[in-house]
Amino acid sequence: MARTSPLLIQLGRSIRRLRADAKYSQEGFADAVGVHRTYMGLVERGATNITLMNLERIAKTLHLRTSALLAAAENELPDKGA
Repeated sequence: MARTSPLLIQLGRSIRRLRADAKYSQEGFADAVGVHRTYMGLVERGATNITLMNLERIAKTLHLRTSALLAAAENELPDKGA
């Protein structure tokens, strides 16, 4: 089984936190984004490699720029001396 990227895991956590802050249930958020709720669960767990198109749709639903959504996730990653 392939190892999941730390960025995907943190991105999923950030999306989950922002979704909850916006008072969306996971199912309601998936509907608003236009994806299936099981796919949204995979995204939030960092268990799937999200497409750029879906990332953009998620960001728009959260009223964010796609770059801001990625930055939120990157800012919470542990610094490994990059």
